[in-house]
Amino acid sequence: MMSGDESWFDEAAGPLVRPYAMTRGRTRPASNKLDMITLVVAVRADVDTVTLDPEYAEILRLCQRPLSVAEVSAQLDLPLVVVKVLLSDLIDSGYMIFRPPMRATRVPDKNLLQAVLDGVRRL
Repeated sequence: MMSGDESWFDEAAGPLVRPYAMTRGRTRPASNKLDMITLVVAVRADVDTVTLDPEYAEILRLCQRPLSVAEVSAQLDLPLVVVKVLLSDLIDSGYMIFRPPMRATRVPDKNLLQAVLDGVRRL
């Protein structure tokens, strides 16, 4: 139980905010299927971040160049699921765009893979 003079602040860690508070209790992105390696980028550099929550403003600051969802999560030191929800909100609001990861369309030739393996073994 917290006494009246305790606050949600830790000198070493800063303000203590639970991740679900940042996402307003949501655990899944609203509409976008974001993968760890999905690239995201801010649409404009001149966004008025004063009206945005601090987490959204920080994401827009970080994403002036394309970053993967995993990189954003690491830079913010937030769980991946939280970052996916926040990014999805920004995408839905038109602040960001994303590009799904490129999927391999061709399966490598088995003979080529065997030749590479044989070559490595000869080293």
